[in-house]
Amino acid sequence: QGQLVESGGGLVQPGGSLRLSCVASGFIVRRIPMSWYRQSPGKERELVARIVSGGDNTNYGDSVKGRFTMSRDDDKNTVYLQMNNLKPEDTAVYYCSAFLGYHYWGRGTQVVVSS
Repeated sequence: QGQLVESGGGLVQPGGSLRLSCVASGFIVRRIPMSWYRQSPGKERELVARIVSGGDNTNYGDSVKGRFTMSRDDDKNTVYLQMNNLKPEDTAVYYCSAFLGYHYWGRGTQVVVSS
């Protein structure tokens, strides 16, 4: 029914920052659990962060806790992932997900952390 469009990926040096955006259409993100996942070649898709529906509580994967922050802007129907102190192992395609009883995925945005 809806659509998720990620943006904000790119090339950044270790220690740098990026802010990813996920704009939703066709449904209201405030009412739906939203998540960020990432996947690198040869690895399974990994949970990065998620935010509860109707609130601001978040949780994070152990590998990004303390460095990444997920948030939601209800007026813009958008969720964000602020990524700080990036490491080479953060290199991956980052996907936005709306949980509708199953994961409804965006197309992803590439993040490369390299010197």
